[in-house]
Amino acid sequence: MRPFVASYRVQLHGGLDFFGVAEAVDYLRALGISHVYLSPILQAAAGSKHGYDVVDPLRVDEELGGEAAYEALCARLAKAGVGQILDIVPNHMAIGDARNAAWWDVLENGPASRYAAQFDVDWDPPEAKLRNVVLLPILSDHYGRILEEGGIVLFRQGGSFVIRYGEHALPIAPCSQDEFLGRAAARCGSNELAFLAESFGRLPLATATDRESVTRRHRDKEVLRRGLERLCIEEPAVASAIDAEVARWNAAPDLLDGLLERQNYRLSHWRAAGRDLGYRRFFDVASLVGVRVEDEQVFSDTHGRIVDWLQEGRLDGLRIDHVDGLRDPETYLWRLREISPRAWIGVEKVLMPGEHLPEAWPADGTTGYDFLELIGGLFVDPDGEKPLSELYVEFTADARDFEEVGRVSKGQVVRDVLGSELNRATAQLMTVCERHRRQRDYTRHELHEALRELLVAWPVYRTYARDSRIGQADVAVVSRAVEKAKASRPDLENELFDFARDLLTFQVRGETELEFVMRFQQLTASAMAKGVEDTAFYVFRRLISRNEIGGDPTRFSVPPEEVHEAFGEAARRYPRGMLATATHDTKRGEDTRVRISLLSEVPGLWSRTVRGWYRRHEQFRRKEGPDAGLEYLLYQTLVGAWPIGEDRLLPYLEKATREAKEHTSWLSPDAAYEAAVRGFAQGLLRDERFRAEIEAFLRLLQEPATITSLAQTLVKCTAPGFPDFYQGCELWDTSLVDPDNRRAVDYGLRRRLLAKASAASAEEALAEAESGLPKLWLIRRALAARRARSHAFEPPAAYRRLEAAGPRANHTFAFVRGEEVATVVPRLWLGFRGEWGGTEVELPPGSWRDALSGERHDSRGAVLAAQLLHRFPVALLLREDSP
Repeated sequence: MRPFVASYRVQLHGGLDFFGVAEAVDYLRALGISHVYLSPILQAAAGSKHGYDVVDPLRVDEELGGEAAYEALCARLAKAGVGQILDIVPNHMAIGDARNAAWWDVLENGPASRYAAQFDVDWDPPEAKLRNVVLLPILSDHYGRILEEGGIVLFRQGGSFVIRYGEHALPIAPCSQDEFLGRAAARCGSNELAFLAESFGRLPLATATDRESVTRRHRDKEVLRRGLERLCIEEPAVASAIDAEVARWNAAPDLLDGLLERQNYRLSHWRAAGRDLGYRRFFDVASLVGVRVEDEQVFSDTHGRIVDWLQEGRLDGLRIDHVDGLRDPETYLWRLREISPRAWIGVEKVLMPGEHLPEAWPADGTTGYDFLELIGGLFVDPDGEKPLSELYVEFTADARDFEEVGRVSKGQVVRDVLGSELNRATAQLMTVCERHRRQRDYTRHELHEALRELLVAWPVYRTYARDSRIGQADVAVVSRAVEKAKASRPDLENELFDFARDLLTFQVRGETELEFVMRFQQLTASAMAKGVEDTAFYVFRRLISRNEIGGDPTRFSVPPEEVHEAFGEAARRYPRGMLATATHDTKRGEDTRVRISLLSEVPGLWSRTVRGWYRRHEQFRRKEGPDAGLEYLLYQTLVGAWPIGEDRLLPYLEKATREAKEHTSWLSPDAAYEAAVRGFAQGLLRDERFRAEIEAFLRLLQEPATITSLAQTLVKCTAPGFPDFYQGCELWDTSLVDPDNRRAVDYGLRRRLLAKASAASAEEALAEAESGLPKLWLIRRALAARRARSHAFEPPAAYRRLEAAGPRANHTFAFVRGEEVATVVPRLWLGFRGEWGGTEVELPPGSWRDALSGERHDSRGAVLAAQLLHRFPVALLLREDSP
């Protein structure tokens, strides 16, 4: 197992495959990276841009180069001494691609499929029409209209038959072939075809729990299929008769409808997914079906390659995508840990302020959202909260706080986006209530409304009750949500909410009750992610740099004391946690956020500037829009991402407006409003006066943005855990949300700058700030120091805050690792512009050398900040004598 110095995340797709990563390995090794951190590499849907839509978990993605290219990359990494972290997706699989053979088998055979237990499908829902079938909401219009217009057709492929609709191909249930094959047999007089038709019709029913009957049925239908294929080849008249019958079926909507009614799926309008979907999906994405990875056999069937790579030592670590979607995360993580006791296991988990990972989880930490929230808040000036809050209300006429915005957004999402999941939970609760005489008279509507309110009131992503056991922290979460829901819905009986609390805390037990609890826990995470991250974060726009995954916009800033406390705890509990400042999922690039956060230090200047822009830009507005809130978000976005063209800004605005769901949405786009937003943005970008003004404004922020970015970067490189660098972010990162943050990275430029950085002094690096050289230069030196003084960062090395004294004490952030490596950075630089006065920073007595500037400092307990930071904005001090 290679030591974790730093990881580098790469987003693989057709444009950056295994060969492309292999070419970058030498550059990454020279930068100081110890581990390449790969996005998912198992076979994804055709044309996938991210890899989270896996269709075959046992094959390496062909579009990335396939097995041979991956083997070559692994060999290249091993030769360079660089390890590998792999992002894996246990929660779901893509079902819109025929290469998902397991899902194809489920559609073909329903509950009799060999893979029926693999997917989280409800085969026995309350609606009789959906029992033992899978609802497929893929139609652009109502089923009957599409069918009668000829949009759905039957098609023969050798000895098999499929249903085609647009780009979709779906299998035919073997037993449903008997009628049209029988008629074809009569047409051509083939006894053999008549026998095959009757045999298809007599295929026995089977259930997923009876594996023997499932295996026997699969054997029989494959024998029949091969027999039919042989017959069609050997007797062209039989094939012609079948094709003629297929054509007759396609020309007769009633016949085709009868055939479709016998399938193990039900085609429907895409909007049906919002209310009637019978399988668990990833959030609101109907093309991603939940996998029952809690089942040991399913785990084994879907994790074969990952297990092999862990046992071979090819992988040093795993990122577990969407761990909150799993039914039982703890059991899943322990299975991985037993397979590879030493591997790094990081969970993609959003922790709300004050929340911690469950202690029983055998994980090394999160993938860094909690660090991102701390470091982001550290560089926001708390004195800017009042004036920027007042400006926001004045500009937008929206006085709601974030808690209220979040409540409304979650309610909207639960109603309009997660309605199918809520209906499923309501049906489960109805079944539970029927078992309890004091609750059996509650109506479906009352249960639906109570659950909806609980989801809205839920204060964290989820709880982790399991095996009829629940921790005290989770009990407190349930109680808090119940009391909040009671207060919000006085029209519903308190006793109903109390019963829900007792269910969710296992005061009321039973198999049906346990099933409800486990399902509900998975749903709360979806409500939080879609309601807060993907809605409220786009609606509440006071200071948008604080609207980040893992963040809490109710907290305008994070005090240094809280950051030190969290870092100290991380050193004790999660010394190998990942530290991130940008990921493929973040709403804004790390330097985009830095620039926007600087507005907290100049609220007066920003207020005057943005008021002037609002007055002058009336000419670009239309009656349809944009609204003032979107306009305020746009101005902040331009400050963060400038220079930016229409090719990047317009797609971002489309996403931002649709995610906000105020005037337009993905489900119901408003073309007139979106056109007005595009026109407004184009007007700004093409206006010479505005361009000159925003560039003048940004010149005032250029130096503090550089210094703050370097401070953020050095803290990430030396805080407890190991730093992760998202692709390309070793230079300035002024990207926006995906797909903008997944653009191609210019590694040729980075190689050239790294060559410069190798020989550059601190002053020479700063002189080329515009290119991003100072950031690259800092990362290279900081990682070299981490490698050289590894014992100061590895357990049980301690973390200790270094105090500051003097007029600018509040503008310093400093700490020491293992009493051997000290980090000193400035914060809120605009508030003092580098005028340190007599401010001193604590430094343990002894001789120290700055790994960045090369200067030496002899400390008797403290050193002047001005002395430490006069050549470079941040300091990384290495002890040169024994403590």
